[in-house]
Amino acid sequence: MRRSKLGIGIVTATAALATGAIVLAPTASAVDPTTATVTADCGTYGSGTATLTATQDGTAATITLTSSAVKAPAAVPAGSVDSTLTLSKNGSGTTTFTGKDNPAMETGDDVTTGPLKGTVAAGDILEAKSLKLTVFGVITVNCTATSAQSPGPFTF
Repeated sequence: MRRSKLGIGIVTATAALATGAIVLAPTASAVDPTTATVTADCGTYGSGTATLTATQDGTAATITLTSSAVKAPAAVPAGSVDSTLTLSKNGSGTTTFTGKDNPAMETGDDVTTGPLKGTVAAGDILEAKSLKLTVFGVITVNCTATSAQSPGPFTF
């Protein structure tokens, strides 16, 4: 009988610990809004609207950017554009999202880059300010936001 009570006690304690671990496990956070637009000026490469799509999983976040402001200058293979997106952070600093993860693009296609990866903390408010694209390691395109994000900055 003593072994039976001991076994039941261990099972109960194990179940309680497992339940506690599930309750305390971090959950994926949500970013709001998930999609925003901004107008950008890319100098001699053009100007226009950029659409940014953000995701968040804990402190890891990604932003994918598609823009009619810049067209692919030639056929661009997947993974050949180095991108750095600079965003204002909480109104006083900046943070960057970087990556070399773009789909293949044909000459004249709207430029798409991402997901660009960055780190966020709960409550961070980020708004796109500039984008640097380096294609084939030799063509550099610098874009600057000329409008505020709509419907507003990303809140993580």
